[in-house]
Amino acid sequence: MTAAAPLISLTQVSKLFGKPGAAPDYVAVDRLDLGVDQGQMLALLGKTGCGKSTIFNMIAGLTEPTSGAVTVDGRNPFLEFDWFRGKIAIVFQNDRLLPWRTAVGNVELGLEMLDIAAEQRLMTATRWLHTLGLRGHEHDYPHALSGGMRQRVSIARAFATDANILLCDEPFSALDEMTGRTLRAEFVRLVKENGKTAVFITHSINEALEIGDRIVVLKRPANIAIDQPLTAATTDAEKEAIRHQVQSVLVA
Repeated sequence: MTAAAPLISLTQVSKLFGKPGAAPDYVAVDRLDLGVDQGQMLALLGKTGCGKSTIFNMIAGLTEPTSGAVTVDGRNPFLEFDWFRGKIAIVFQNDRLLPWRTAVGNVELGLEMLDIAAEQRLMTATRWLHTLGLRGHEHDYPHALSGGMRQRVSIARAFATDANILLCDEPFSALDEMTGRTLRAEFVRLVKENGKTAVFITHSINEALEIGDRIVVLKRPANIAIDQPLTAATTDAEKEAIRHQVQSVLVA
């Protein structure tokens, strides 16, 4: 039997920024090959400016590569952007909640865009808020919630659409260490329990080691320096060796 094709695939992808017909001002991604399998939790790690966000935006269909091919579930996310509605969910660094909507109203937003009936929207949004530990806060407005609670609402909103792919852009970086650690553990559990695929952008080695079942470390301009799988059998000593290896790339 042949191996299944990656759910997300970047093949010889380059992304250049500059004026048309002129020499490029900036090479963000340079002939990148990267595949992400169904059910994988990929931690994409690198220093600021290494191309992480550009890769994120190409997978999300927000920008197209200058050359090469990006496919998600066998389709072009930029040219077929509307097809991916409800199939890709994004969790941003900031919660991006609408201040005039309650917690449950914010979670319902993505379901409204999918034309889900009102009763089903409310039931689904409420269930995910309860799953994320926000029972009793369904009708609170964002200003009445802590930073960690607001990010829980943001995560509930992403899971509520039942999207197969979750794209996460440093969603816990603005939180204190303990809150961030708790939410990371919950997020990983929910991804695994619900069979989702996640690409998680971070610049924290600790976060990558806590979240990823695979760590890809980028060096500028978005070339893969390290591609390291992690399993439940990976020992603390092995993780420490990976940490030193990653540090050596990031400080180079």
